[in-house]
Order: sequence, then structure tokens, then C-alpha cells
Amino acid sequence: MTKKAIAVLSIAGSDSCGGAGIQADIKTISALGLYACSCVTAITAQNTQEVKAVQATNADILSSQIDAVLEDFEIKAIKTGMIYTPENVLAIKESLMKNQYKNPLVLDPVLIATSGGKLAKEELLPCMERELFPLATLITPNLKEAEAIVGFKVEDTEEMQRAGAYIIEQFGAKNVLIKGGHLNGNEMIDVLVKEDGEVKMFSNEKIETKNTHGTGCTLSSAIACYLAMNIDVTVSVLNAKRYVSEAIYNAKDLELGKGNGSLNHLFFPKELIITE
Repeated sequence: MTKKAIAVLSIAGSDSCGGAGIQADIKTISALGLYACSCVTAITAQNTQEVKAVQATNADILSSQIDAVLEDFEIKAIKTGMIYTPENVLAIKESLMKNQYKNPLVLDPVLIATSGGKLAKEELLPCMERELFPLATLITPNLKEAEAIVGFKVEDTEEMQRAGAYIIEQFGAKNVLIKGGHLNGNEMIDVLVKEDGEVKMFSNEKIETKNTHGTGCTLSSAIACYLAMNIDVTVSVLNAKRYVSEAIYNAKDLELGKGNGSLNHLFFPKELIITE
């Protein structure tokens, strides 16, 4: 008897050092037992220290990639990462509409790499806000990305809640997870603001390591995996954060390049579906 695989699609950039982007997404989706499809928005020349160059994928080619996947697979969730150009934003929206995609969409509004390199054209953010934010099941900005979206400082949990509510009200997003990995203190606190006004906070003790390259990509793709399993948003975030914490912990003492190394995505997680 055949069994249909649960397929998740990552639409993101390629990371030549393998720690973020498409490579991190494929590792994450595979580690969580699902089937990974991928559509490449850009090719980057980067390592653990810097982004050296970026070449965007032609928008027509990106559309063709997405169409090819959606015509053949029943994609249970999509995660977008680095999109880079407004033309690619429009290509993604057009393909989603044309193929009548209705399942969860997790949008990670990638603007800057861990190393500080720019991963977005200047015109990208307003186009993404207008065209993709209203389609997203969940948007996952970090503190700097949230500030770029809302136009005010986001430096504590109260401001994170305010930012999440603002994004929902202004752009029609359904749920927003503000990632607080760069908050001061010994805790990493993420704030989930839901469309019904409910707010959930997720707290983890910081793990001392420089190997954090691709953390945001990994989190968003893990959330997409749990949403693909028909798990609700809050519990999907809870499970994804646990997976990311374990992936960071299992890489904390590894030497991975000369800068910010990657997580250990393939630590073979077990019993990762947990309830609130």
C-alpha cells in the first residue's frame, strides 16, 4: 500500500556555506520527517563571515519553478525566506494565485544576513508588505526586520507585542511571531501575536555559542512543517522552537567555518511533537 508523503515547499535563496536559506530548509524539513521541495530565488556567494555576492533568479524562472512543483505535488505548507527582488515577490504571488494555493504560508521577511550582508533590494519590503503579507498564515520577523516594517523601535516584549499587532492591523497578516533572539539578558523571548488578539510568549535560555547562522530560516521552515501536519499555529511554534534549540545545542561546540557557524539540523530529533 502506498502512502502519500507530506510535502513542504521552501522558496528561498541558496547559501553556499550550507547553513541558511534553501539548504537549511531542506535539512530541517527532512529532519522532521517530511518531503522537501525547493524553488531558488537567488544564488549567494557567502560563508560564515560574509555575503560576498548575490545574483537574483529571473522572475520568470522562479514562477516556472513554483508552477512545476504546485502542478505535481500536494504541497501542505510553503515557507518563503530570502526573496531579494520585488519582481520575485510578484512572481511568487502570481504562481500562488494561478495554482489556487490555499494551505499555510509562513513568510520569513529576510532582509539582512547574520554576518550583516544585505539580502534584499531597497524596494523589496513595501512590495512584500503589499503583496504577500495579506496571504501569510504567519510572518516571522526578527527585531531589526520588525523595526523596518513598523517604523518604530522594537527592543522589549511590550514593543514586540505592539509591533505584532501593528503588522496584523496594517497589512492584513493573520499571525506574527516577533523573534527576540537579540534581546538583552539571558533569555531568548519570542512573542506570537494572533489575529484574534491573543498573545503568547515563548522563552528559552540562551545557549552560549557562535553557531547561530540560519537560525531564522530553520525556525520558519520548522513551523511550516508542523503546520503541514495540521497542528495549530501556537503548538507549531512551540515545537519548532524546541527543534531549533536542540539544533543549536547540538552544534554549540562544533568548529564550522571561521565566523558564525551553522546549526546541527540533522541531530535526529525524537518525539518532537508536544502540546502546550
